[in-house]
Amino acid sequence: MIIRILKYLFISFGCFSLILFILCFTSVPFWTWYRLSTSKAGIHRPPECIIVLGGGGMPGESDLMRTWYAAKLAGYFQHAKVIVSLPGDTGDRFSSVNLMKKELIIRGVFQGRILLENAGTNTRSEALMIGKMIQKDRAIAIVTSPEHLCRASMTFKKAGFSRIDGLPAFENAIESDITFIDRQLGGRSWLPNLGNNLTVRYKFWTQLHYEEITMRELFAISYYWAKGWI
Repeated sequence: MIIRILKYLFISFGCFSLILFILCFTSVPFWTWYRLSTSKAGIHRPPECIIVLGGGGMPGESDLMRTWYAAKLAGYFQHAKVIVSLPGDTGDRFSSVNLMKKELIIRGVFQGRILLENAGTNTRSEALMIGKMIQKDRAIAIVTSPEHLCRASMTFKKAGFSRIDGLPAFENAIESDITFIDRQLGGRSWLPNLGNNLTVRYKFWTQLHYEEITMRELFAISYYWAKGWI
């Protein structure tokens, strides 16, 4: 009985993996990620407070992207406070939370506008801590990674915030033509020519990445829903 169950589990896992592999040759993973990322996106009113949620360490791809977008938004709405939410030691000038603050200042945000929330260790606790810093009926704009924005918006709403907008920190694709002719670059001629095959060189791996981050985020949303946090 156990062997039969394991057999069906392995078959199911293999079929699921094969489907994911095939989908990497299509644009389905991108559009799934994109719809998740834009479902709560949009600035519909002037924010009174811009909340930039921290990701990893600083400097790092995630936090640099978020601070770049937060600084741009702060430039449009110059009366809005900016809250940087990332756990860390505010007394250490080299801590990630202080480095994010410094990055905002470098990009033109006045230091007096910036507040630090350094106690929240996940999205739920960040929402609760920020709820103690500002009134929950204030208009806020959340800046975070694209796939995280949906869960962040729902989490802040569950925590009592009523006027929530969101700005996903999308990266831009390179605008140049990156194809090449293999034989012009020399090297071993018996290998297949991939210079013009962007699917094998980049697109397959990009779609695989979209699958990974989307599945992780959908699992996180499911967990937050089960916990009653969204």
